[in-house]
Amino acid sequence: MAAPIDDAALDQLFRTARSYNHYRDEPVGEDKLRAIWDLMKMGPTSANQLPARLVWCVSEEAKGKLADACSEGNRDKVRKAPVSVVIGMDVEFHEHLPELFPHTDAKSWFDGNRELREASAFRNSSLQGGYFILAARALGLDTGPMSGFDAGAVDKAFFAETPAVRTNFIATLGYGDPATLHGRSPRPAFETFNRIV
Repeated sequence: MAAPIDDAALDQLFRTARSYNHYRDEPVGEDKLRAIWDLMKMGPTSANQLPARLVWCVSEEAKGKLADACSEGNRDKVRKAPVSVVIGMDVEFHEHLPELFPHTDAKSWFDGNRELREASAFRNSSLQGGYFILAARALGLDTGPMSGFDAGAVDKAFFAETPAVRTNFIATLGYGDPATLHGRSPRPAFETFNRIV
């Protein structure tokens, strides 16, 4: 049985971690992007679906294409971040299940049922997006997950050749500048939104 992680790790992952809009002028190498993936792919998804498809925008051209699909308030965030990431979801994820979930015919659960695949792809790629955030924080990086974009425009810019993949959400990535943070928004007590039955 695993032991609880220490307070410093809990702080880094949750308690003192923040979402960032502004980053230090410090590059994020490809080794870090690969390390994030190697951690986040280990998080659980239903039947090991792993439907998330990530596009790591590191070039000015790629960040510019993504920024053009964003709301006005998000454009500069995307352009100025060291890396901006599109977290997509593959609604044809089931085609990979013979490899990813080989001990049963899980592909047949989804064949011919696009509605089920779409719901499952959204749910599980959202989980993977959460793992992306935690993996980045575990590696000493910061993220700024966001809505505020035209999903159709992002799909056209980055998934035109893979039409089964659609955008879930986007995020910026880098080494956050704490001088730019506002005060933390409220986090309610357990009793506010929880019941034990």
